[in-house]
Parts: sequence; C-alpha cells; structure tokens
Amino acid sequence: MPRLLPRLLPRSRPLRLPAAALVAVASLAGLISAPAQAAAPPPGGHDRELHRLLQELVRTPGGPPGVIALLRRGHHTEVYRAGVAEVGTDRAPRPADHMRIASTAKAYSGAVALGLVDRGRLGLDDTIGELLPALPAAWHAVTLRQLLQHTSGLPDFTASPEFLEILGQDPHHLFDSRRLLDFVAGDPLLFSPGSRYQYSNSDNIAVALMAEAVTGRPYEELLKKIVYRPLGLRNTSLPQGFDIPEPYLHGYDVTPPNPPEDISTVLSASGVWASGGIISTPADMTSFIRGYASGELISRRTRKQQLKWVDGASEPAGPGVNAAGLAIFRYTTRCGVVYGHTGNFPGYTQLVAATPDGERSLTFSITTQVNKSNKPELVAELRNIQEDFVCGLLRR
Repeated sequence: MPRLLPRLLPRSRPLRLPAAALVAVASLAGLISAPAQAAAPPPGGHDRELHRLLQELVRTPGGPPGVIALLRRGHHTEVYRAGVAEVGTDRAPRPADHMRIASTAKAYSGAVALGLVDRGRLGLDDTIGELLPALPAAWHAVTLRQLLQHTSGLPDFTASPEFLEILGQDPHHLFDSRRLLDFVAGDPLLFSPGSRYQYSNSDNIAVALMAEAVTGRPYEELLKKIVYRPLGLRNTSLPQGFDIPEPYLHGYDVTPPNPPEDISTVLSASGVWASGGIISTPADMTSFIRGYASGELISRRTRKQQLKWVDGASEPAGPGVNAAGLAIFRYTTRCGVVYGHTGNFPGYTQLVAATPDGERSLTFSITTQVNKSNKPELVAELRNIQEDFVCGLLRR
C-alpha cells in the first residue's frame, strides 16, 4: 500500500494467495478471461496524445485492465480513460467508481495530524514516549514530525513474518488495526530517528494512534471531522472489512501469460488501516488533493513546516524528481512542480497531485499493482506517462 502493499507478500515473487482464497474470490467474481477492450468512450479530455498513452498502457503486457485520469483546472474537469472497469464487461471506468486508494491514504492521516497541530492538540515535536508510552521504549524518542516524514526508523509491520503468515493463511483476517505495531514491537529502530529517510507503513499507524491519544476519539471520526466534511468528500470511507461499495473499479493481479485475476476483495482493509485502508472515488480524491496540496486545511504556519523537504520518494515513486515533506511529496517534473502522494495495493496503483495553489489537479488510477519490486519496467513507463499528464495539466 502504498506501497500498500508491495510487501504484503515476499517481494521476490508476485501476489499469490492460497488456493482456497482464490477459489472463494473466483466464486464471487466469476471466472475471468483476458480483458476485452471496451469501445472507446466519448472523450472528456481534448488531448489525443494523452488518450493514446492510456490506450497503450492497457495493452502493455502486465498492464492494467482499466485506467482513469482526471485533470481539473479551476472548475473544468477533463476525464481520460481506457480499458474497462471490470473484465468481461464493456463498462468504462468512471469518476464515481469506488476503489482502494492505497498509500495515498497516508496523506489523509497527515491531514488529520496537521489539523490537530493547528488546533493545539498535537505538536510536531511530540514523541511516541509522551503520547504512546505502551509502545517499545526504544521508540520513545521518535517525534510526530519524523513519523510524517518517514525519518522515524520504525520497522515496517507489513514485512513481519508473523503478519505475512496470518495474511497468507487467511487474507480476510480481521486484524485489530490498533495493534498492528505489535508485529514489530520486539524489533529495534532501523536507524537513529531523523538521520535518514525510509518509507514505512508503520509510521502512519503511529500517527493515527497519536491522534486518538490526544483527542480520545476514533481515527475514523477524526477523518470525518477534519478531512471529509470540510472538503465535501461524500464517497470516502475507512472500512475494516474487504468489501468495496458499488459501483467500483475492479482490481486485478496481471501476471502474463495468466489471464487477469480479480483480487478486488481478497484482502481486508483492517491490516493496513491508517497506512492505506481508505476507499474513495476519483472524483472525491480530486477534491481531497486540491484542498490538501493547497494548504486549505491548515494554517500558513503549519504548512511552512509541512513543506520542509528531504530527499525521499513516495512508493511507488511519483513523476519527476521526488522530495518528501510531512505526509506530502513534491514532484518536480520537466513542466513544473506539483504536490501529492502515490500508493499501490494488490489490484490498484494511485497518484494524486495538484499545483501548490490547488487550482490544477491530477488523479491517476490504474487497476493493477505496479511498483519497483514487482514490475520495475512498467513502473518506469507509468512514471513517464504520469509526467506527460502533469505537463498536460500545467499547459497554458
């Protein structure tokens, strides 16, 4: 997830869940054949080259059965799409389709934490020891700032052998989301806090727990109050189970020469929670990133802290040259700079980005997982396409 989860399973091999789980998925979704190309929908965007790039992406070996990109300039939205929302149908992806947003959910936990900083409930230099003293003493000096910037050194719970064993035996296992850090509680920090950058799914679990500790309210409620309502997100939620609201973009494991395998509902969101469990739509994600990247949700003082950059890339890396802020990334492309976040989860890969004033935004979603571990060549191609879309977005 977000890499969510390039590490749900061993990184050296593609996603392969137990046969029983795959049979269960097949019984719900039906047997899957190779993706049929839907008749090209009436284009909502005027750039034929961008349409061509998406058509080529869905035809690429290992590529997604479906892709949708929303370019928004002011009040005008252009919709670019190719392929299908569900293999075996001719339904095109739509802005109102639900999907797993993967590690772009980390930006939402950042929005909650920074909103609480503005309210005086949290401080960027508050530590795990002060707010979460039950966590390992070796972690106590880690600050909220370091968690948000992935410079904490916390070991990644999604790499825990015990976590992976449970998931492999029962992909629908209902984890206690607030105990996910228990899987690495016996592990030391990977490095001295603040000394370097290393992306970790554990960071945003700790962020959410900090938010709960100072408010006494569930993280899900904080999301609604601080993020969903102010930005008008009506189709965004953080579930515990594996179902996705209808209608939704189906996510696939695409491993040629095998036909695409529908894995949309194979995994329970409880195992990733604040690090990547949110479900949303391209339309809602567009509204989110416009408000988040522009600093609409926080004060100028807090935003100044958020935009202090260190070398570090999102997972998968976004377009251009990446730098890490506090739960946000700067993507410096050949055509200009945008702020945003990426993510990947079995069945989905995401990018949300916007100009620093929020006036122009890009939401780019594909229906298979692509990252540097499972498809390095394809992720390079994807980043090039995303950069072309950023250039289209920024074009006068």
